[in-house]
Amino acid sequence: MENMPFLGQDWRSPGWSWIKTEDGWKRCESCNQEIERDNNQCNISHSIIVNSEDEDIFIPGDCEFAAKKRKKDHFRKSTNTQCFYREKWIYVHKESTRERHGYCTLGEAFNRLDFSSAIQDIRRFNYVVKLLQLIAKSQLTSLSGVAQKNYFNILDKIVQKVLDDQQNPRLIKDLLQDLSSTLCILIRGVGKSVLVGNINIWICRLETILDWQQQLQNLQMNKQVNNGLTLSDLPLHMLNNILYRFSDGWDIITLGQVTPTLYMLSEDRQLWKKLCQYHFAEKQFCRHLILSEKGHIEWKLMYFALQKCYPIKEQYGDTLHFCRHCSILFWKDYHVALLFKDSGHPCTANNPDSCFMPVSPQHFIDLFKF
Repeated sequence: MENMPFLGQDWRSPGWSWIKTEDGWKRCESCNQEIERDNNQCNISHSIIVNSEDEDIFIPGDCEFAAKKRKKDHFRKSTNTQCFYREKWIYVHKESTRERHGYCTLGEAFNRLDFSSAIQDIRRFNYVVKLLQLIAKSQLTSLSGVAQKNYFNILDKIVQKVLDDQQNPRLIKDLLQDLSSTLCILIRGVGKSVLVGNINIWICRLETILDWQQQLQNLQMNKQVNNGLTLSDLPLHMLNNILYRFSDGWDIITLGQVTPTLYMLSEDRQLWKKLCQYHFAEKQFCRHLILSEKGHIEWKLMYFALQKCYPIKEQYGDTLHFCRHCSILFWKDYHVALLFKDSGHPCTANNPDSCFMPVSPQHFIDLFKF
């Protein structure tokens, strides 16, 4: 019996190269040798890389079957395995076309966009945390198995980063609280809700989250010894200007606990009035008006009352961008853009900058609601 050719799932695969001769069509041997050489070097998809500490996962040699099996088992069993792509952009398509089959999912976008590197950038850290929090609240069941693994790997890196540098613990506590609440509901309703993965894996993940919460609860801020200029040495008007730059009321309260001077400045009624006017409209003030015994408006109390009823404006140092011309979601590297005039994705527009729009975390979720 003659050997049948291998037919992949993608009918558009290039296959063999053929040349026409006087004796008929013959297969190009140079291309055949090149393909075989590429297959020996790497037997996985050209666009996916398995990031692992195991350096022996790719085994050279003649035992091709054993190498395939080991790579497959390692990918399934390793909890620290993360799949990521070289590109930092993804084409967001919502329907099948001749060129593309199917549509882009939230899990696929989460795998393709480089969130592991984004959390190391102080401008993107809050953005990624907020995005993970929104996914934890409503979109956790939309993630595939690989996307779930990537989600918890990134979350693990975030928690370890906060424990090491002791910055932004409140944001992570809120994220873990929302995630644990969602997992408790999903685990109790297993069988009724769509929960991708084994129930035992989700129970282990919930235990890990509870352990992270305990570590953050026991986190002690190290007192830094600095003989130079400190925040307390600054003039009052400069300290006041710093407080007016904060957009989160909890940050103002936290800073006010440092010194008595900062506490006095953090209780300024004008400061809280400006904060309320920045986040909320005047119509919302009238519905939740809080007055003191002397008839003055309690702006600080009003801020937290309004925060429970209305969303506040979100501020991020850097966000994902969406190109309206190419329908591509991407991270924009400003340093590379300035040096090499690189937009961050293969844009075909004449004026790419005019097509870019920043994408908020909620907008990111909405892009994949069909």
